[in-house]
Amino acid sequence: MSETLHIGRLAIIGVGLIGGSLSLALKEAGVVGEVVGCGRGKPNLEKAIELGVIDRYTRDPAEAVAGADVIFLATPVKTLGTVTEEMLPGLKPGAIITDGGSVKGEVIEMIEPLLPEGVHFVPGHPIAGTENSGAEAAFATLYRGRRCILTPTDNTDPQALALVEKMWQIAGSEGVMMGQEKHDRVLAAISHLPHMVAYSLVNAVGSYDHYEENILEYSAGGFRDFTRIASSDPIMWRDIAETNRDALIEMMEQFERFFSELKDDVASGSGEKLFEFFLRSKQLRDAIL
Repeated sequence: MSETLHIGRLAIIGVGLIGGSLSLALKEAGVVGEVVGCGRGKPNLEKAIELGVIDRYTRDPAEAVAGADVIFLATPVKTLGTVTEEMLPGLKPGAIITDGGSVKGEVIEMIEPLLPEGVHFVPGHPIAGTENSGAEAAFATLYRGRRCILTPTDNTDPQALALVEKMWQIAGSEGVMMGQEKHDRVLAAISHLPHMVAYSLVNAVGSYDHYEENILEYSAGGFRDFTRIASSDPIMWRDIAETNRDALIEMMEQFERFFSELKDDVASGSGEKLFEFFLRSKQLRDAIL
């Protein structure tokens, strides 16, 4: 793979934080020619034009990918199969499709059987994001210093894989190769479970009815920082919970065991056990910094 990269035409299907930020990063690096955006919401696509995230747009996936060298799919994971079907008439031979889906097993099962000979699929997942969405949320440095996990299959073309890896390197990310099952289990632990906990915590506190007023109004830095991710797109997280169900349930049960242990320690009033629990957590957390 050459040290240089140029993508003549890039199609972004889903022009939000993830897709828009990739476009801006590649534009800033000067390695992409035309960027075509596609999505359901016309106001968002018009805003993307205004902000320079994309160069033109269409709401027809087949039209969006016509002549595209690389197509980046950045829509909710359960839509990726349908979107790929809609793109098929416009795909040119040699086109490379990659994605940003947070679940890989089911996405691969949806997309690979649909692709014609000569069209390549490189499953991927950039490990970056914020709680914000839409073209206005995109920024060029989102991926700097992050990782992008690529989960090639037996059908993945080596040259297509090398190009996608180089693309993410230019965007600022380190490419990491990983099997799809490992990816889904790892992400269930480090990303999907924390979102489930944050959503549950907000619902639990927001539903507390001991007092007449909404006690969320008293929340300060700690609560707001911890639950920031509960402001993420509910559609995206509904799809993730449904498509990574087994791995997520496994991690939720793991969390329940530790939360139950902490509950028992609080109930027993054992300062020694509480200290050990908190110390163990602090040491694990400090080790990743």
